Amino acid sequence: MLPRLTPPVLMLVTDRSLAGGENPLVDAVDEAVEGGVTAVHLREKDLPRDELLSLAKRLRTVTRGRAALIVNGPLEIVLAAEADGVHLPEAAPPIERPSRPLLVGRSVHSREGAERAWAECSDYLIAGPIFETASHPDAAPAGLQLIETISGAVAIPVLAIGGITAERVAGVIRAGAAGVAVISAILSAESPGKAAVRLKNALADEWSPVQRIH
Repeated sequence: MLPRLTPPVLMLVTDRSLAGGENPLVDAVDEAVEGGVTAVHLREKDLPRDELLSLAKRLRTVTRGRAALIVNGPLEIVLAAEADGVHLPEAAPPIERPSRPLLVGRSVHSREGAERAWAECSDYLIAGPIFETASHPDAAPAGLQLIETISGAVAIPVLAIGGITAERVAGVIRAGAAGVAVISAILSAESPGKAAVRLKNALADEWSPVQRIH
């Protein structure tokens, strides 16, 4: 059966430098999943393949049965780590899906990119940056209009990324997002677990009235 990202999605995107190293990152992911993170997106593009696979396996151990694990990297690493999905940059070519069920996600920055990804049978999209973000300081924030435009153009979950905080969750959900993807909101927090709880509660508070309307 194909793994699913059930809205509202709370996705943690990794950054081992921000977390203070690989071991603190694994600990932070463990705490954040306990706090309510439903998907972990392993994104460590500077790691050699063998080290990326090693980290993916460690994260699989702490997420198994608790949260989806999605790897931004080669498909062979995704499969070897028994991850639930693979994430692709906007410009990456489509992949041939393996025989086992696998989520395929893609980063997008425009309606055109979103429609192309949907046509290629992506299962979810990450759109942004919505607000100013330290992880991409040179990228101009797209604002909530990007979520409104993309969520109205495709019939798959769209997650907002970029400067997302618990206080900004309501705005992105009302704009049409099916959840959020965060980095510093959890990894920079004194307690990743408590930060995840705050985000989870903000999503739950806003999602219920949205669901009643739709």
